[in-house]
Amino acid sequence: MATFTYKARDRRGNVLEDTIEGNNVGSVAATLRSEGLLVIDVKEQGVGQKDILEPFKKVRLTDLVVFSRQFATMINAGLPIVRALRALTEQTQNRKLRVALDAIRIDVESGYSLSDAMEKHPEIFSRLYIEMVRAGEIGGVLDTVLLRLATQLEKDQELRRKVKSAMTYPTVVLILALITGVGMLVFIVPIFARMFTDLGGTLPLPTRIAIGISNVLTSPFGLLIGVAAAAGVYAFLRWIRTENGRKVWGRFVLRIPAKIGDIVQKGAMARFARTLSSLGSAGVPILQALEITANASGNYVIESALLRSRDAVREGRPLHAPLEREPVFPVMVTRMLAVGEETGETEEMLEKIADFYESEVDASVKALTSIIEPLMIVVVGAIVGGIIIAMYLPMFKIFELIE
Repeated sequence: MATFTYKARDRRGNVLEDTIEGNNVGSVAATLRSEGLLVIDVKEQGVGQKDILEPFKKVRLTDLVVFSRQFATMINAGLPIVRALRALTEQTQNRKLRVALDAIRIDVESGYSLSDAMEKHPEIFSRLYIEMVRAGEIGGVLDTVLLRLATQLEKDQELRRKVKSAMTYPTVVLILALITGVGMLVFIVPIFARMFTDLGGTLPLPTRIAIGISNVLTSPFGLLIGVAAAAGVYAFLRWIRTENGRKVWGRFVLRIPAKIGDIVQKGAMARFARTLSSLGSAGVPILQALEITANASGNYVIESALLRSRDAVREGRPLHAPLEREPVFPVMVTRMLAVGEETGETEEMLEKIADFYESEVDASVKALTSIIEPLMIVVVGAIVGGIIIAMYLPMFKIFELIE
C-alpha cells in the first residue's frame, strides 16, 4: 500500500484535496469514483516531483504526431472518445502530455466537447490544432481531421528543420570563429604584448589595435563587456517579441543575403499554403482559416498581408485578388490560387503550392551549403588570420627593435 494525493470534485461542485491509501493510481481513482467523486488528479506522494526540469519541458511535435495518429486509428475503429483518451493516457511517454490528456478525458466525461477541453491547454495544442478538431467534431470526420493534423505537423516539423539548418550552419561557424578570436586576444596576444613592450619601439598599427583590444578584454572592463553583451542578447530576444520588433525583424529576415532570406520566404509560403489547405479541407470557414494561418505564419510581414487579405475576402473578393498586391507573395502563388478558386479546387491547389515550395526549400538549403562554406572560410580566416598577422608583423622589424 502506498499513499496518494488526490484532487476531486464532489456532487456540489466543491474541489477536494486529500490523501488516501491504495495499491496504484487506477485503484485509488476507482475508489474515489465509487464514492461519487469526479476525479481530477491522482498521484503517488513523492512521485513526479523528482525532475526539477519538468516544468520547463515541452511536448514535442513528434509526440503530438504519434498521439494524433493513434487517436485517429482508435476513433476510426469505433472506440468512444473517453475510452480512446484513457488508453492514450496510459501509453503516452511524455508526462506533460499524459497529464493534459487525463485532464481532457475528465472534461469530456463532464460534458465538454473535445475541442473545448483541448482549448484549456494552449501550451500543447495550438489554435490551428483546436480549430481543426472542432471542425472535425462538427462535420463528423474527427478521425480524418486527426490524420490530416498529423501529416500537417510532420510537414511543418520537416520544413522548420530545413530552414533552421540553413540558418544554423553559418551562425555556429561565426560564433566559433568569434570565440576563437576572443580566446586568442585574451590568452595569446598578452604574451606577445609583453615581449614587444620589453623590446620597445613603435609597433605597426594592426598590432597596436590587437593589443589594445586585448588590454580591454583582460581588464575589469572585459567582464562588464561580457555582461553587457549578454544583456544585449537578452534585450534583443525580448524586443523581437514586441509589436515593433516583430515588424522590423520580420522584414529583415526576408532580406538576409546569401539566399537565406529567400529560403525563409519559401518556407513561409509552404507553411501558409499547407496550413490554409488543411483548415479548408477540415471545413473551417475561410475568414477564420485566414486568421489562424496568419497567426501561424511566424513572420510579421506575411501575417499582416494575410490579415489585410482577410478583410478584403470579408467584402466578397476572391483571396488571390488582395494577395496579388502583397509583394511578399510571389506571382506563381497568386496565379495558382486564382486557378484553384476558379475551378473550385482551392485546397488541392494549395497542396501543390506547398509541395513545390517545400522542394524549393530543400534545393535552396543544399545550394546555400555550397555557397556558405567558402564564405565562412573567408570570415574565419579574416578573424583568426587577422590576429595572427597582427602579432607577427613586428617580427619583420625585430632586429631593428633590438638595436
